[in-house]
Amino acid sequence: MTEDHYFTAQPASADERRLIPVALGGLDLEVETATGIFSPGHVDLGTRVLLAQVPEPRGRVLDIGCGWGPIALDAALRGADDVTAIDVNERALDLLRRNADRIGRHHALAPVAAMRPEEVPAEATFDTIWSNPPIRIGKAALHELLATWLPRLAPGGEAFLVVQRNLGADSLARWLADQGWGTVDKVGSSKGFRVLRVTA
Repeated sequence: MTEDHYFTAQPASADERRLIPVALGGLDLEVETATGIFSPGHVDLGTRVLLAQVPEPRGRVLDIGCGWGPIALDAALRGADDVTAIDVNERALDLLRRNADRIGRHHALAPVAAMRPEEVPAEATFDTIWSNPPIRIGKAALHELLATWLPRLAPGGEAFLVVQRNLGADSLARWLADQGWGTVDKVGSSKGFRVLRVTA
């Protein structure tokens, strides 16, 4: 049996679930995670760097590659109008739905829709994109992913992406600038990661 990747649609590993403590949206929370998804034991370092450096989310937010949901949940707790969170991993999407329901019972939480990419309405646009994109799917697949979603930014919208420096953050910034979707800036750098901003 091949090893699961976090970008596997139906992980073959046992669906072993557990609760872990996390800090999101300025709150100490408990969320459900499982094997067969990205960073099941904690909020990964890249995501922590991203969330520490982004401004407050505006309007409709898109989280590309949501996993169990740290970025989507943080945006929903910090004042987004609503959050669309996409992933190919069905287990991750189920976990995010359960986590949004769990947190929403006790805290003010914007609506969170967790779905596969093909389920997002073709006409949907977004004011804010936050993503720790799946770099390990390979450069060509990553470029295709970003070329699908960054054009969905509404006029004046902003996308913030966190990428490890040694996994190609600078070359990705150059590629983004060459696409003509908007201006590209490096707005932060911490712990080996860069935060890139694309302004539509």
